[in-house]
Amino acid sequence: MALTNTLRRAASRVAPLAARAFQGGAPICNKFHTSSSSSALFAAVNCRISLSGTFFKCSSPSALRHFSARSSSDQNLIKVLEDEIRFAEESDENLKNSDAVEQITDNFPFKLEDNPGQQTVTLKREYQGEQIIVEVHMPSAVTGEYDDEDREDRDDDNNGAEPHQLPLVVRISKKDGPCLEFGCTAGSDEILIDSLSVKDPNSPEDQIAYEGPDFSDLDENLQKAFKKYLEIRGVKPSTTNYMLEYMVNKDSREYHLWLKNLKKFVEA
Repeated sequence: MALTNTLRRAASRVAPLAARAFQGGAPICNKFHTSSSSSALFAAVNCRISLSGTFFKCSSPSALRHFSARSSSDQNLIKVLEDEIRFAEESDENLKNSDAVEQITDNFPFKLEDNPGQQTVTLKREYQGEQIIVEVHMPSAVTGEYDDEDREDRDDDNNGAEPHQLPLVVRISKKDGPCLEFGCTAGSDEILIDSLSVKDPNSPEDQIAYEGPDFSDLDENLQKAFKKYLEIRGVKPSTTNYMLEYMVNKDSREYHLWLKNLKKFVEA
């Protein structure tokens, strides 16, 4: 149909040329007229077809290459993400043992609040009219230089696993008054108090409160007394040991969820 229309349009343009050839009373050979018309007609058609072919030949491949390259890039990224997700599921023991780790024993002193996608876990409890909130952060691997004997002792304590330390922020408040805020680091069977300050929730935000001296600079007896103070309120090695294992497991789960969310975004 398109070729027929092209022939008709070309013929309509050639017809005036043929009419002018008869003007002036000079007869023209019918054979010559037919030959000229046909030549002009097919020349016009060939020109149009040639131009059309040149347009598609020049424009179509570039557009296809653009969309093909974009799709190929996305597909490659999705494949890499799928490989990483599969590797995490097959190799990470923390994902396989997540149900066992998350079972809280009856003597665990805190209520645990864990929201997927968040990098902290909150522990809450009441103790003799006090509100105790422990903010547990993601664990970090223990780094540093060790001699061979210390390294062997460290590996034995952790059953050959890489040791981690757990950052904690402990807040203890009484009604609407100020609260004590402890910055702690928990390891295997050990809790270190890094800082201690008194926070007043009613103080103006533009005022900087006195943070107190470094906890390690306090009298040794005072340091021991505050460690006992926290232990009585539930911040003790049995609690932090469980939370250390829980947070190592959470780190694996959050990474696994993060990979899945990335894959879902790229696929959308």
